Amino acid sequence: MACAASGALEGTDARCMDYQRKKKWTNFSIGLLFLAGGVEYAVILPTIWAYLQTFHAEPYFLGLGISAFSFAGLIMGPLFGYVSDRTHQTKGIILFANLFQIAGNFMYFVGGSKWMLLSSRMIAGVGTGAGASIFGYLTRSTSSQERATVFAAVMACRQVGLLIGPACNLFLRLCNFRVGPFVVNKFTSPGLFMCLVWLLLQFVVVTMYYDLQPSAPTGSSRVGSAASSSHVQEEEEPLMHHEAGQEEDTDSSTYGSTLAEHQAPALGDECRYVPNGHLSDEELAKEREKNPFHNFSSMREYLREEVVVLLTAQFITLFNQTALETMVTPITQRYLNFGELENSIMYFLCGVEVICGFFLVRWLSTRLPDRVVLVLGLVICNVACAWCLLFLAQPRGSLAVLLSELVVGMFLQVLGLPFVAVSQVSLFSKVTAERTQGFSQGLRRSVGGVATILGPLWAGGLTENLYIMLGVMMGLLSLLTIMVGLSYAYLIEQPREDPSPETSHSGSSSSR
Repeated sequence: MACAASGALEGTDARCMDYQRKKKWTNFSIGLLFLAGGVEYAVILPTIWAYLQTFHAEPYFLGLGISAFSFAGLIMGPLFGYVSDRTHQTKGIILFANLFQIAGNFMYFVGGSKWMLLSSRMIAGVGTGAGASIFGYLTRSTSSQERATVFAAVMACRQVGLLIGPACNLFLRLCNFRVGPFVVNKFTSPGLFMCLVWLLLQFVVVTMYYDLQPSAPTGSSRVGSAASSSHVQEEEEPLMHHEAGQEEDTDSSTYGSTLAEHQAPALGDECRYVPNGHLSDEELAKEREKNPFHNFSSMREYLREEVVVLLTAQFITLFNQTALETMVTPITQRYLNFGELENSIMYFLCGVEVICGFFLVRWLSTRLPDRVVLVLGLVICNVACAWCLLFLAQPRGSLAVLLSELVVGMFLQVLGLPFVAVSQVSLFSKVTAERTQGFSQGLRRSVGGVATILGPLWAGGLTENLYIMLGVMMGLLSLLTIMVGLSYAYLIEQPREDPSPETSHSGSSSSR
């Protein structure tokens, strides 16, 4: 028996090692997917306007192309998340979504007309919807303590891609050859390059990504140990167990009907339903496993104070970020005479700072609660926006003074971004139901998609009226800060189990 126990222990250890190995490869694949997303953003956007101009496109086509990409992801995120919640599978969703990335980028490479380019960005945007399923998987496969560190690492991978993208453009802009009937030049080469990247990632996902059920090893070991212990007990004490059962039945008759009701579920299959007619805990758990949206109400789930606050944080953060990204290039060109090289260096340094910020947040999240990290980020963002409103809305002074004011404003703005981004994503995963996490993350990313569409539109029309633009951004940040302050007590992980039949029955009995 001891040999059998040691063999079972060795088998459990082997399964745990295999599970950890598969989890590492899966996380590595997820990192590569987010890395490729950052590379695509940095490779396509710098050239899309010049590419559109070759087809005599109107200026608004640039906004349409950027918005179409975000709009497609906005629509598909909740849908992919819903499917992943129902099936508990993400690998197939990622492979399916990547097909749209491959097709969209190939269409961008082919070109032909401005409408072809617009359609290509919309089709490629469909593939970004898989991010909701990935965040849902990360939520289910991590504990609440380590979740913020994992999210920070994933977001840092995308920022690394934003740094690699400009380096890729250095050699892509030198392309000038033909592939059959297709011309490969500085405008079409980004599409061909990203098409090959996503095609390569298809093979990575097929070979390295695993649909892991988070607690499978530990759960199976617990079930196995429980089964083996009960089997040993039945072999060693069959008569004692029978006699104890008879004594229990005899004693239970002297305690009244209340105790008998509590013991009834153990008597047989006919007692698996409670008197109220509700499913037993076991049946309810099986039903939820089959359908995570069983007894699910979007009103009850998302119209709660803490959820509304975190979705507002998602919107305002991305709205302000994209608005500032749109604003900073005209300012540097007008007041500092920055060209492409200077702006590229500035964005590169900002990218390095963001990556360092994510690793700083990753370290802080192991020592501070998420809501404290969120408050720190909001303080930094408020200071940054106030600085920009005071010194950058109407710049004055020498070139050195203007450069110093810009550097301080950009440094503070970029520094606060990782604090707010990571903490609100981590908190959102903790205050929403884990079984519908894919759909919830899709909803969160859709809110962010709306912000990334409206932010550039707002800033693009007000580059000549920076007081209005920055004033509204400051007002939004102040509103968010007040909302977080009033809801601070609710921004924690609270176990919200659906009431089981036993608790509801006992609760109703006690109320009576």
